[in-house]
Amino acid sequence: MLHHATPQAAGRWCAEQRAAGRGIGFVPTMGALHAGHLSLLQRAKRENDLCCASLFVNPLQFDDAEDYANYPRDTQKDLRMFAAASCDMVFSGALGDFFPGAGGVADIPVKNAGPFGRGLEEKFRPGHLDGVRTIVEKLFAAVGPCRAYFGEKDFQQSLVVTDIAQQSDGISVVVCPTVREEDGLACSSRNVLLSPNERKKAAAIHRALLRAKTLWDENIRDAAHLRRAMGEALAAAGVAVEYADLRDPLAWSGRPPAGEMQRAQALVAARVGRVRLIDNLRLDG
Repeated sequence: MLHHATPQAAGRWCAEQRAAGRGIGFVPTMGALHAGHLSLLQRAKRENDLCCASLFVNPLQFDDAEDYANYPRDTQKDLRMFAAASCDMVFSGALGDFFPGAGGVADIPVKNAGPFGRGLEEKFRPGHLDGVRTIVEKLFAAVGPCRAYFGEKDFQQSLVVTDIAQQSDGISVVVCPTVREEDGLACSSRNVLLSPNERKKAAAIHRALLRAKTLWDENIRDAAHLRRAMGEALAAAGVAVEYADLRDPLAWSGRPPAGEMQRAQALVAARVGRVRLIDNLRLDG
């Protein structure tokens, strides 16, 4: 497996591969790899001639300096996992490699996340999806035409990056199902930060989503009813809820829906101890 230290070197490699007629699957990551990342790498490898990945903890998408500092990092372990997943090339880099001439985060013009950045994450992590859009545009520019693979766990983010791809030349986004642990907790790099007791509490997030799904299957489609049921399930487990809400997955809106819904994605963001976790589930599927 090749490991390029800059996006520029990675871009040259990608261009050479495409010139030779090879298609590229791309998996952007911030490291701290888990089973969810591995499933993306495996699918990218299966569906393309070559698979490449990025390893870069993006400071632009953190609204909390402590959260950025505490984000789990183990580069050597990640590289071993990339290699074991038969990834062909991994690239990393410093912020200045993506934004030449920038002296620091404050010097970087951050892009607006666009229409899919409105609501939910916008309220509770202001600037987060703006930072995602800003760096993903740079990652896509480095790799060039490819299939890029993202997990559905970050549902609102997946809409933002799909919007970027639609405005890019030759890039398509493949959104892959959430990979879960045995108790239903969505795989996340932050799960390792949970204490054993917090880890048990965190399983309530998936149970709350399943509660909404059960009600939907019982023909209860009222947004307020479904929202309340999720909130109650989370509160009963002692989980601090930021949002437990719904959106029409095919017609994103910044404001919460009201009344009867025809399609629904249930979305949760909650804090278990000091760890923030998100998850979601399609109810009408």
